[in-house]
Amino acid sequence: MDKTEDKRHFHRVLYATEANLDGPGVNTPCQVVDISLKGCLLHFDAPWSASTEDSLYTLTLTLSDNIHIRMVLSVSHVIDREVGFKCEHIDIDSISELRRLVELNLGDSMLLERDLLALSGLNRA
Repeated sequence: MDKTEDKRHFHRVLYATEANLDGPGVNTPCQVVDISLKGCLLHFDAPWSASTEDSLYTLTLTLSDNIHIRMVLSVSHVIDREVGFKCEHIDIDSISELRRLVELNLGDSMLLERDLLALSGLNRA
């Protein structure tokens, strides 16, 4: 593990799946590249052309017929067809499903607990 990886507060899970992004000027399918408790990286079929300032978007990720993760996101960075988003809000049901997804993919509950502490801000001195 290099120093950059070690300083990261949230572990990203590589979870390539289809999702949908909805917001101002956008209602489009996308591909989840990775996801964490604090945000995600999405890939689009065309270069990103929607607003990047002060706009909120809703990502809907369907895990099964009755299990969905919905996150309210803001744009963090844009590189052509890949857009990084920061999670601004996530409901309790979605965070529970996302926590389970992250835990299963990390394979280490201690790493997940570290992420949850970082998310809560309780690990700050």
